[in-house]
Amino acid sequence: MAATISAAPLSKLLSAPVKQGKDQIGGPIASKAGLSSTISELSESIRRRSISPVEVTRDCLARIEKLNPSLNAFITVTADAALGQARTAEEEIQHGKWRGPLHGVPIGLKDLIDTAGVRTTAASALFKDRVPAEDAEVVRRLKEAGAVIIGKQNLHEFAFGGSSIISAYGEVHNPWDVARIAGGSSGGGAAAVACGLGFGAIGSDTGGSVREPAAFCGVVGLKPTYGRVSTRGVIPLSWSLDHVGPIVGTVSDAAILLRAIAGYDPGDIASADVPVGDYLTEMRKDPKSLRVGVVRAMFFEDLDPEISAAVEQALGVIRTLGAEVRDVSPPVNNDRVLLTAEAFAYHEEFVAKSPELYQPETLRRIRSGAKVSSPEYIRLRRGMEESRRAIALFFKDVDLLITPTTPIPAPAIAELKGNPENLRPKEILMLRNTRPINTWGVPAISVPCGFTKAGLPIGLQIVGPHWREDLVLRLAYGYEQATAWRKRWAGLVS
Repeated sequence: MAATISAAPLSKLLSAPVKQGKDQIGGPIASKAGLSSTISELSESIRRRSISPVEVTRDCLARIEKLNPSLNAFITVTADAALGQARTAEEEIQHGKWRGPLHGVPIGLKDLIDTAGVRTTAASALFKDRVPAEDAEVVRRLKEAGAVIIGKQNLHEFAFGGSSIISAYGEVHNPWDVARIAGGSSGGGAAAVACGLGFGAIGSDTGGSVREPAAFCGVVGLKPTYGRVSTRGVIPLSWSLDHVGPIVGTVSDAAILLRAIAGYDPGDIASADVPVGDYLTEMRKDPKSLRVGVVRAMFFEDLDPEISAAVEQALGVIRTLGAEVRDVSPPVNNDRVLLTAEAFAYHEEFVAKSPELYQPETLRRIRSGAKVSSPEYIRLRRGMEESRRAIALFFKDVDLLITPTTPIPAPAIAELKGNPENLRPKEILMLRNTRPINTWGVPAISVPCGFTKAGLPIGLQIVGPHWREDLVLRLAYGYEQATAWRKRWAGLVS
């Protein structure tokens, strides 16, 4: 049985001063904009030159040094490179070359996203020395936007799970209670954003790996439409289901990051040449005309009572915004076999040569894909395409769908590690409400909608039609502005 870790040490660290060289800072950040600032707030301060990107980056790095031993959110911290990028950003801005709202803003990357000259491990001993020669397309776009890359974040090994407790670099801990999981597979990114170790993170999402950890950590996670953001240079789990998206503190920050990373990439066969909108402007439109469907079948079954109550209260708020809310029953495909087949296809040679370098549970999951025959795979792939066509037709009668993001709050790490036979069933439950959205290939966001009596965050999932991230962001923003849940996150960060 794994030992239970008390949340008290992290609470003390959060309130203690940060040491930075010879200076002692009286709070978690010395700059004029706190780490609870949104990207848009910080970026305006940077643009006006009332705050230095170097100062902000140093403060983020100091906070990582202080809190990462308790959270284990980062595998690699690129301190020297980040400070170099921050100095470049500062010089450019001083000379009137402001690139936009990400210029000089520290951002973290899930450690399966390639970074030129910096190792990309996928949280596996198999890739512990893997150093890509080129940046992933999403990294190239972030750098073009002037973002400062502060490091590579921990995850569930090869993204094949929803807990982030299976990693060659140890489990990720939840900032609200470090004895609990941060979720997965993008657990490091969600924990980092929730605790102010940067202003945003980029994760991957194959069955909920951005939205589920965002829900467990009390932040915002956005999965765009399949093909909206390039996956070139991202170590795959399932080519048919992989998405890349932002994890951030607020809905407006999600809009900013999405605008920077979205767009056609001719080098990615899954990338679609569809115009990218002005998400910030669209987000602020009144949501009162939206037709909102509540998907109760399956998605509301076996809910933790506190999650059920929080989501019902959220629906009440959405009604007060003027949206039309009614129960609906879209066609749902919750198959997981396609994912395992494609995971095995990627890993087949690695598994044959070096099986000992995988964590045992990851190896077992990957090998299960070898049982899928070619005819079965073809039927599964066709079934996925049929699901995407069916959901597109369904959205002619409704603008958005709503579900709880997860059926249960974040479980204890000791519970999952102490009963390994229950780990996969528990993960399947945790990802039950997010996985079908990947099969549909439509955009979805998780936003905070409450807390349990034990102080654990609860997430609300808003789902939209293909290419309509603007609608998803509009309702999410309207709900966020009508509630005070963001203040809880801001209180944790500050």
